[in-house]
Amino acid sequence: MEYVTRIVIIGGGPGGYEAALVAAQLGAEVTVVDCDGLGGASVLTDCVPSKTLIATAEVMTTFDSSYEELGIIVADDTPPLEQSARVVGVDLGKVNRRVKRLALAQSHDITASVTRAGARVMRGRGRLEGMQALDGSRKVVVRAADGSEETLTADAVLIATGGHPRELPDAQPDGERILNWTQVYDLDELPEELIVVGSGVTGAEFAGAYQALGSKVTLVSSRDRVLPGEDPDAAAVLEEVFRRRGMNVMGRTRAQSAKRVGDRVEVTLSDGRVITGSHCLMAVGAVPNSSGMGLEEAGVRLRESGHIWTDKVSRTTAPGVYAAGDVTGVFALASVAAMQGRIAMYHFLGDAVAPLNLKTVSSNVFTDPEIATVGYTQADVDAGKIDARVVKLPLLRNPRAKMQGIRDGFVKIFCRPGTGIVVGGVVVAPRASELIHPISIAVDNNLTVEQIANAFTVYPSLSGSIAEVARQLHTRKMNGDG
Repeated sequence: MEYVTRIVIIGGGPGGYEAALVAAQLGAEVTVVDCDGLGGASVLTDCVPSKTLIATAEVMTTFDSSYEELGIIVADDTPPLEQSARVVGVDLGKVNRRVKRLALAQSHDITASVTRAGARVMRGRGRLEGMQALDGSRKVVVRAADGSEETLTADAVLIATGGHPRELPDAQPDGERILNWTQVYDLDELPEELIVVGSGVTGAEFAGAYQALGSKVTLVSSRDRVLPGEDPDAAAVLEEVFRRRGMNVMGRTRAQSAKRVGDRVEVTLSDGRVITGSHCLMAVGAVPNSSGMGLEEAGVRLRESGHIWTDKVSRTTAPGVYAAGDVTGVFALASVAAMQGRIAMYHFLGDAVAPLNLKTVSSNVFTDPEIATVGYTQADVDAGKIDARVVKLPLLRNPRAKMQGIRDGFVKIFCRPGTGIVVGGVVVAPRASELIHPISIAVDNNLTVEQIANAFTVYPSLSGSIAEVARQLHTRKMNGDG
């Protein structure tokens, strides 16, 4: 009788369901344990919903910022004294219903795909039970919503349980006026005055989106600038755009508490000031879903933050136990979670596998303009981690950008001196998430600026700026200019 390898995956997000597809295709017997629906937070409450909301905001911003310049006339009943009033509005209830509908449809599609591949999907919460058995197997106990339990035996277990919004003790979300990012899709009306606490990626994305939809937004940042973890030139462009569009950006101040006062919210800052709004969105990071799962008892090492320690092939410190996604704290991106999950299965099942290489990961901040990055960063260059030449070209010089009324953004590429090999890049532009791909290919394949410069681009196109930056870097390399 042929032996079939048994894989149990706890968590159905990108790390979990992508691993399930790989393991099933490689002939393993796969069970996915999930309590919310396949797709996880990425599909149900985070990435897919937020980017769907942002898609509406993007249309609003594009229209508001460029329709007059492009010669578009809007006929409306606005009295002459109020011509500066918005001529386009949004039905947030309708937007959020679309958000939920698309998220649910995506989850159903993923479930169908995983089931079709031959994996079993169990609804419930899983936990590891004890140490590894003498035969190398592991026990996973699955607790269903009705309290019943089932014990599964696995040759390998993948933990892909993700994370949940971090909460401040004195700013507990109530789902009505004080919200975390999973609760905003229950709003039927647009917040009149929204206070966003946290200027990381999530805070910046929601602040920009609601500003575009018509809310009056105050962004509270505990750091010197918006998006402290991103390219400083890119963050400076975005902050300038936010302020120009009327956002109140409060830097170097921390929110200590948020409380409801009638139909208002009062946010107390660390310097004693109190600001008020109709709603408050708390975007102060995430906490890994690693507690209550018997991990440490099973030999899995956790970091002080609660994240699971993993190596570059997704192994934990416990034999036969792997981990992927936000619960590892490696890089909170769906694409990285999926890669970690796939790598884990390739490794355990003996297929060819390349260790995770974070220097080839492309990421995007879905603000307007978007900020896309790949490879080594300006911070790496400034800190001396890599010797690289840098050229930055504003989009204002690009003919297509002029035609489309695009004023903000740039293309920046990093290359090695001497060889001209591309090692990183930043694009700040509308749909930068699409424009970063040629730079990602260059980084992943060690292409040179000369090769990028010599490839044809469409004229006129925004991607022409990528080739132009490469040409400038190539010229500097030939001239020996830093």
